[in-house]
Amino acid sequence: MPKILIVGGGYAGFYTAWKLEKWLRSGEAEVTVVDPLPYLTYQPFLPEVAAGSIEARHTVVSQRRHLKKSTVLQAKVTGIDHASKTATITPPVGEPYQFEYDQIVVTGGAVSRTFPIPGIAENAYGLKTVEEAVAIRDRLLTNFDKASQLPAGPERDRLLTVTVVGGGFAGIEVFAELRSYASSLLKYYPTLTFDDTHFHLIEAMGRIMPEVSLETSHWVIKHLAQRGGEIHLDTQLKSALDGKIELSTGETFESDLIVWTAGVMANPAVVRGSDLPVEERGRIKTRADLRVGDEDEIVEGAWAAGDISAVPDLSGGGVGGYCVPNAQHAVRQGKLLAKNIVAVLRGEEPKQYLHKNMGAVAGLGVGSGVFQSGKLSLKGFVAWVAHRGYHGLAIPTWERKWRVFWGWWNNFALDRDIVSVQAVQHPRAAFEEFASRPKPPAPAAEPAAAPAVSAAAPAEAAAK
Repeated sequence: MPKILIVGGGYAGFYTAWKLEKWLRSGEAEVTVVDPLPYLTYQPFLPEVAAGSIEARHTVVSQRRHLKKSTVLQAKVTGIDHASKTATITPPVGEPYQFEYDQIVVTGGAVSRTFPIPGIAENAYGLKTVEEAVAIRDRLLTNFDKASQLPAGPERDRLLTVTVVGGGFAGIEVFAELRSYASSLLKYYPTLTFDDTHFHLIEAMGRIMPEVSLETSHWVIKHLAQRGGEIHLDTQLKSALDGKIELSTGETFESDLIVWTAGVMANPAVVRGSDLPVEERGRIKTRADLRVGDEDEIVEGAWAAGDISAVPDLSGGGVGGYCVPNAQHAVRQGKLLAKNIVAVLRGEEPKQYLHKNMGAVAGLGVGSGVFQSGKLSLKGFVAWVAHRGYHGLAIPTWERKWRVFWGWWNNFALDRDIVSVQAVQHPRAAFEEFASRPKPPAPAAEPAAAPAVSAAAPAEAAAK
């Protein structure tokens, strides 16, 4: 049977495998999915995970549970030699090995794109993984616990200052969600007030959320300002060394929680180890039918989709003529990619990807949101309901949808959980502190010294 290798189990990879299982006939092909993580992360929910509105495990989808006909390997693809149609798979345990394939699907996704700003690599959190979202939530809660026991002053201000870098959708959502969460925590900390908390968002451009109209973005800025959020436009972060924020405007302040959302880039760990063609921004060159290549050349047997690929946007709405890296495109590309692979295996022609942006929806904290589709703009509570409804239904599998909606209902009835489990990042600390250890062996006894004999003793004995 033909072997189909899918590199990456995120949106595009998961949906490609999921739909291949549905459309392939029995014995028509073997599907193998390789990903370092055993789950898909539904990234639009990460701001709500960071704000305690969604249980972290509910925003990830198990690959093994739902890809029942595919082989799922928890490993990394560290090399692709398409000329010989072999991939190097590096498992977490054991030696790397070669995997031969007939069709390869590269959906390695994207990672946070950072700049060499002092202190960012050492102090900031990204917002691409569920682990980062959980760490942000726990850091905020732990900082409230610490600050509540300190007198007013620089150290307390530092603990209660949150800085978000990047004014795109991810940045605005996590900024607004954390602001909402911090406000809801104050009732549990009588020694702290609203004025003790400080929230800063830094955006290098002159506006936020380019996916929505300028009027809508202005409403978001005004809305967040009324809730205590300060947005710095046309401002660059110069340094975050030791948590001291220095802005291009000359303003400085200290912040213990820094979140970086200023852009993404194609996963370099996959791209650099491949012999597939790459365009100037580091993405795999991809045709509109999702085959690797360009208008003049097709790389037979190679496909790409999602954030790692440069897919032409035939609707005309893409930045630079290409589909923007978001879940809306990745999911739909994955579905079409599965259809196109099946078509090629059966001697048919693949179809081109064409999807017009349906709009943008963002949550701005519990009870508030924004929605934009064409000229239609919704704000406030109605948009928040639309945000939750859309993403609650968009997360794959009914098993996960049910967990998310059930969690929202529980939070409505019982309020959000406020317990920090930051200690889970060092789970053996308590055990190690009190664990008994073998006593060190007693030092070996030194051999007894021989009795000293003077040099004159032999002469005296001979005289006698």
